[in-house]
Amino acid sequence: MAKAFDEEAAVGRLMRFLAVEGVTGEEQAIGQEVVAALLEAGVPRKAIQFDKAQEHIPLPTQTGNLIVRLPGTAPGLPVMFMTHLDTVPLCAGAVPVRERTRIRPAGRTALGGDNRVGVACLVTLSATLLEHKLPHPPLTLLFTVREESGLWGARFVDLAMLGEPVHAFNIDGGTPGDITIGAVGADRWEVEVHGKASHAGAHPECGISATIVVSLALADVHRDGWFGHIKRNGKEGTSNVGVIAGERGSSVGAATNVVTDYALVRGESRSHDTKFIGQITTAYRDAFKSAAKQVTDDRGHKARIRFRHRRDYFPFKLRADAPVVKYALEAGRRAGLEPAVRITNGGLDANWMVRHGIPTITFGAGQHNAHTTEEYVDLPEFLDGCRLSLALATGAAVE
Repeated sequence: MAKAFDEEAAVGRLMRFLAVEGVTGEEQAIGQEVVAALLEAGVPRKAIQFDKAQEHIPLPTQTGNLIVRLPGTAPGLPVMFMTHLDTVPLCAGAVPVRERTRIRPAGRTALGGDNRVGVACLVTLSATLLEHKLPHPPLTLLFTVREESGLWGARFVDLAMLGEPVHAFNIDGGTPGDITIGAVGADRWEVEVHGKASHAGAHPECGISATIVVSLALADVHRDGWFGHIKRNGKEGTSNVGVIAGERGSSVGAATNVVTDYALVRGESRSHDTKFIGQITTAYRDAFKSAAKQVTDDRGHKARIRFRHRRDYFPFKLRADAPVVKYALEAGRRAGLEPAVRITNGGLDANWMVRHGIPTITFGAGQHNAHTTEEYVDLPEFLDGCRLSLALATGAAVE
């Protein structure tokens, strides 16, 4: 039986971390706050490092992933706990307010419980292990950057710094009893449509409308069943068009009397089937190619497109009898929960950990309505997340 952890101290850490801004790509301040809290908890400075993932991420990123190594105090193979440091931009300026058993944002922002609950859980785990000198195997704690903007930190983590864990536990989600063992994969794609400007009143026939190309392409995608929830030949997936913009993020077109000469469209394709992700993305590419041929000027010149895509992350599904799954379910029961396995249609840092060869399950710690102004943290569930972390780390029940 492991010692009880200090629940008020755990909630205090959560409030502390929620109050530090750290939207995706701007994690330096929250990273340093976590380092300070780890040092206060007794973690040696030499055990705390940052990798250089930011040098490989193709987006401006202030800092690398935070990695903490705790030497084992009992026999056992090394394992890893992980969570992400960043929040969505809607959390900028968030002020946390505690109301009985919940924490909510004071204003019209999201809260940042996604994923400061995970951060607070892992710092509480470290503090409790050290304070009570609890036996545990070698542990690595990984706090990733830029999860919210594409799982970049997990993708480019320095694997050599992780201590070769046999499996990992990722904290990211709502209920601690939900043990996520699989997730979708996703493509992100974008298409540039190059038309030709002309005076829309005097000589509209001389123009090539990028707006019409986009409209025709998306109409075809919708008509053929490739938008939204997709079911074809026994396979399922989803797609979305999230951005339609002009150059440098401006509106598509600058005036009503000019035929639009440029448009940028960005979207995504998701599925649990790797090949089907590609098929969805191909459907969008083909629709834009076809639409570009249909829009011409008075000389028969056609629109041009440039379509690009990348695999953001790969789908995965662990076996129900995989050691990490069985161990997580056992630990959940020791922590007083009724755990059950699930699959998610969202991407997780676990997608890249599994791709790196580290079997990883994900569980929640009480954050709900993520990415909205209605976000809140359920404190009993947060404390259950801390309790589950301790049970996983020590292999014992928690008082």
